Amino acid sequence: MWGRSGLLIWVLLAGCSKAPEQLQKIEGTAQGTTYHISYWSPQPVDNQAIEAEVLKVFDSIDKTLSNYRPDSTIELFNANSSTGSQELGPEIIGLVRVSTTVYQLSHGCFDLTIKPLFDLWGFKADQLTIPDQAAIDQGLTQVGMDKLEVVDDTHLRKKLPKVRVDVSAVAQGYSVGRISEVLEQLGVANYLVEIGGELKTHGHKPDGQAWRVAVEKPLAGERSIDKIVTMPKDQAMSVMTSGTYRHYFDVNGRRYSHIFDARTGKPVTHDLVAVTVLDENPTVADAWSTALLCLGQQDGLQLANAEKVKAIFIRQQDSELLETQSDALRVANGLTVQ
Repeated sequence: MWGRSGLLIWVLLAGCSKAPEQLQKIEGTAQGTTYHISYWSPQPVDNQAIEAEVLKVFDSIDKTLSNYRPDSTIELFNANSSTGSQELGPEIIGLVRVSTTVYQLSHGCFDLTIKPLFDLWGFKADQLTIPDQAAIDQGLTQVGMDKLEVVDDTHLRKKLPKVRVDVSAVAQGYSVGRISEVLEQLGVANYLVEIGGELKTHGHKPDGQAWRVAVEKPLAGERSIDKIVTMPKDQAMSVMTSGTYRHYFDVNGRRYSHIFDARTGKPVTHDLVAVTVLDENPTVADAWSTALLCLGQQDGLQLANAEKVKAIFIRQQDSELLETQSDALRVANGLTVQ
């Protein structure tokens, strides 16, 4: 459905001393990727009902947010050239509001309306086509979240007929949050929800230890552990990563990443290859990880510090990976990155 270039996450469950059957697992495929849900409860819960509700939510999200099915709510909005108010429901409006805040703070680098330029460069067809500046300039006339108006909690309006909205930059984070809400509503307070490498935890493992996850090195062709994150016990925390090292084209010694700067209409060219953001809200973390990666090391770190975003920045210089942590992450309580 969407696909992302987040880092692979391993869930470290070793060390659970209590009966392994206490830890329930739901696994499968959705949104063009895999998902893994681990949970347990000291009180009896209906595991079949939980799995059924998870599948129901995935289906609902797909019908609302998928840019790959023409009958989805978001694609019906995109296909409608009206500049009048259109009813989209609270989910999409909520995502637009979060994304508009990050769009403004990133000075337009992060933008949900970038899809026409993404397609122009050939990323949709997976075949790079480098456009001339005139084509880029023309594409930019249809891009910009300032060309959208939130009318109320359920309605959105286009200021230009051809503006299109693609929520893939925040959809997996939102999905992680929705599935987490399902678990909590059905009586589960201890869980880890992971979709395509993006995750949220709450509570702790059955043995009382904190949830621990491993993040892979942001290098193409590698599957090795780079960082171990020990999540805070008994409180919500999300880990969302955006990277340039999975989906890109190398042409004549130059790399073209799938991460676009909406201000220029071109792929980013800096040496920042991955940004991981940790936040209680997975949708917010998802938006920030893409925005900070778009901005690059210097501007991204400056903004993360100003907005107190907990973030890890990883640059690649030749074969060396250089890491920087934001101020907020270095002083975060109950959260350990090793």
